[in-house]
Amino acid sequence: MHAITIPEPGGPEALVWTEVPDPEPGEGEVLVEVAASAVNRADLLQRQGFYDPPPGASPYPGLECSGRVAELGPGVSGWKVGDEVCALLSGGGYAEKVVVPVGQLLPLPDGVDLITAAALPEAACTVWSNVFMLAHLRPGETLLVHGGASGIGTMAIQLAKAVGAKVAVTAGSQDKLRRCAELGADILIDYREQDFVAELRAQTGGSGADVILDIIGAKYLDRNVRALAVNGRLAVIGLQGGVKGELNIGALLAKRAAVMATSLRGRPPHEKTAIVAAVREHVWPLLAGGVVRPVVDQHLPMNEASEAHRALEQGTHVGKVVLVVPKAS
Repeated sequence: MHAITIPEPGGPEALVWTEVPDPEPGEGEVLVEVAASAVNRADLLQRQGFYDPPPGASPYPGLECSGRVAELGPGVSGWKVGDEVCALLSGGGYAEKVVVPVGQLLPLPDGVDLITAAALPEAACTVWSNVFMLAHLRPGETLLVHGGASGIGTMAIQLAKAVGAKVAVTAGSQDKLRRCAELGADILIDYREQDFVAELRAQTGGSGADVILDIIGAKYLDRNVRALAVNGRLAVIGLQGGVKGELNIGALLAKRAAVMATSLRGRPPHEKTAIVAAVREHVWPLLAGGVVRPVVDQHLPMNEASEAHRALEQGTHVGKVVLVVPKAS
């Protein structure tokens, strides 16, 4: 088979489409013939040499995919060869085939085509596990999403609105904010021009956000705490703004608030299985009903993954960039 490899860490040109050995499914695993994968920030970090796959995971980038079941490993039931699926991965999505633990496999949602489904697993699992399973967003509460036009952000807006929450977003352009509003965002904040703490308080009667989903990290830590409502919950899932920040514990105590940080890729299999099961139960019906939809900015051939990485680094996209496995000539 062919896969995107990284012979040496570096810029987008470090991604090389080359022939590699076929993977083989082991106990409790399924071999998927990949139709498409989607690009995530973690893939860019891996390409740069800053984010190695967990032990035992595929060395190729790609944290999600869609495709068809090609082979069942020992002990697998409930699936058959030919089933159309999408999957949450620890790596290996940028390839023609990938091995998936059966607990991380999802059926294709009704109303979503095979290629577009590649944009779902990572965003849906990240948002559901953090905003709902960890931070327990409830109807009537306010969620602040940093990077509202990202793949994570566009999913978070829709899921929060689906459960009856109010949604505030930050984004870096009026066009991106407009797209967020089309998805249901109520409070639109241009982080280049506005102070998100002041703007959020002004539009929530001074109370702030009950839950904040943050991809920035250290740079926003102090302001995020100030933006929290009493009993608020800050979920940090990214470090685009650095890894070390000063935390005002007095402000946190005064608000009886919580700061939590998680990653999805490095979680043990049983935790990923539980998250995937929750997504199938709660998110898949919303997709089938058209209440939530994947947002895909563009499709590119997988052997042009370097161009997809450049697109993400430029930051002009809205939603996800999907890589499609090229048809054999």
